[in-house]
Amino acid sequence: MRIARFSIDGNVAFGAVEGDKQDELVLDIIKGIPFADFELSGTKVPLSKVRLLPPVLPNKVVAFGRNYAEHARELGNEVPDAPFAFFKPSTSVIGPGDDIQYPSFSQELHHEAELAVVIGRLCREVPRDRVKDVIFGYTCANDVTARDVQKREKQWARAKGFDTSCPLGPWVETDLSVDAANDLTIQLTVNGEQRQLGRTSEMIHPIEDLIVNISEAMTLLPGDVILTGTPAGVGPLGVGDEVAVTIEGIGTLTNKVVKRG
Repeated sequence: MRIARFSIDGNVAFGAVEGDKQDELVLDIIKGIPFADFELSGTKVPLSKVRLLPPVLPNKVVAFGRNYAEHARELGNEVPDAPFAFFKPSTSVIGPGDDIQYPSFSQELHHEAELAVVIGRLCREVPRDRVKDVIFGYTCANDVTARDVQKREKQWARAKGFDTSCPLGPWVETDLSVDAANDLTIQLTVNGEQRQLGRTSEMIHPIEDLIVNISEAMTLLPGDVILTGTPAGVGPLGVGDEVAVTIEGIGTLTNKVVKRG
């Protein structure tokens, strides 16, 4: 099931996305919230009539860096022996179609296409064989990075945590198994030109390892998001660029870069 969060007529709701053709998609409005038992209302609205929002509002976004060997090497970094985590604040999250605001303190903004894992239940110290039980689903993400700031500052808080630096969407796909999610095509285009192309099977540490690693240290809450790393091919974004992340079996997340007002 594809579950989207959307607004219509000033109201915010979740809905199940139905249909195959983009121009014929409809949303069956969900009664309640998708992290608990819910029912479909049977009330349907065309996707074209709503504004898609970030599919979840995470308490925290835990991101893993250098999880693809070729990406680590392209930036001159060593491949870490263990998962390498950092945080993006909830205020960095935007949804499909929202603008990425070019930060005033950077001159080198980069895209990073990523598979995002959405947590479905409160959990801590998750054993590897139970990882599948705590995952709600998967969505597309773009770990937008002020690369010059990342290089200059030892901490990555500003470089990767600025407002609008974490586009998520367009919805959460709940029907993928962990095995399937560990082997999906992931690609990114800028103005229609392919920049990144890889498979999640190239991850050094698969999804299970990442969930085990971070849940050893902290409690994960429903709606929290885990970013799993980016394949090689990261590169610059400029004002006016349209950047699109497409992940097999999930969908396409598209955003435009604008000058920060």
